[in-house]
Amino acid sequence: AMWWAWPFLPALVLLSELSVVRVQTAPCQTCQKLTDSFIKGLERTANKNFGGGNTAWEEEKLAKYARSETRLLEIVESACEKTDFDCNRLLEQIEDQVETWWFHRQQEAPDLFEWLCIEELRLCCPPGRFGPDCKECPSGPGGVCGGLGRCEGEGTRLGDGECVCDPGYSGQLCQSCADGACAACYHSCKKCSGPQDYKCLDCKPGWLLHDNKCVDIDECGTELARCPSNTYCHNIEGSYECRGCDQACVGCMGSGPARCKKCARGYRLRGAKCLDIDECNERAIACPGLNEACINEEGSFHCDCADGFIRRDSICVENKPPRTRASFCL
Repeated sequence: AMWWAWPFLPALVLLSELSVVRVQTAPCQTCQKLTDSFIKGLERTANKNFGGGNTAWEEEKLAKYARSETRLLEIVESACEKTDFDCNRLLEQIEDQVETWWFHRQQEAPDLFEWLCIEELRLCCPPGRFGPDCKECPSGPGGVCGGLGRCEGEGTRLGDGECVCDPGYSGQLCQSCADGACAACYHSCKKCSGPQDYKCLDCKPGWLLHDNKCVDIDECGTELARCPSNTYCHNIEGSYECRGCDQACVGCMGSGPARCKKCARGYRLRGAKCLDIDECNERAIACPGLNEACINEEGSFHCDCADGFIRRDSICVENKPPRTRASFCL
């Protein structure tokens, strides 16, 4: 069902007339751009206000809206610019995959780019890899191509993986100087006038040049980091990581139950932390079944038969040894 195609009807008619290109020919850059735009749409619609005036009603509606086809359609409608032919063509071709991710795979695969562009469509490779089989790029002490060049085809299913060295450098890992008189730059420098950390002329991605030194950019303290829902940003040298929130949280600003934005079901804010609710103590009859005992768990509870009882046909009955026939000796 082409349920999202109507906003792009003129473009789709043009697509069918001009080309019948398979998804595999779409470039990695188009897929990256499409998934980036999709994630922006997720963020834009994350806290949609229904304005009902009733908190319980709004929470129920938001919960239904969060994974709804309505929200998916809103995101898809603005995923591509109308004039972006490649983006609209790819979006038309991958309708089924996007639906699958939205309704079935979001929880286990929160990184849409990784799941869609790398694993499903096989248009891209992870960083540091290239080619149809995503082979590893040549690497040295300074990273890919020694940090002094780029790997041909890195991040895509194209290229031969050879190092294209920065000006002034040569060799398989760009560790040799073209004129025979240079040494490797400091690990954060892209270009330099010497090997020391204070002789940088340009910096690698994730670093900022300041007084000829490359200073780490804290992506988490800026708007540069993009982390999926229910993860938080953790800064590392030259980059950042998205780490999962504590199980007690729904959204968080850091690790542990004290950094939750909201407590998950089965947890309650006590002081500054989201802590487990002991349903067994708080509920008058947590386990209404006869001879049942309540067992508390992290974020939940379950009902089991009390000591000395076993479950038979959904009922807890006394665990008596089976009767044996009486015997006697002649």
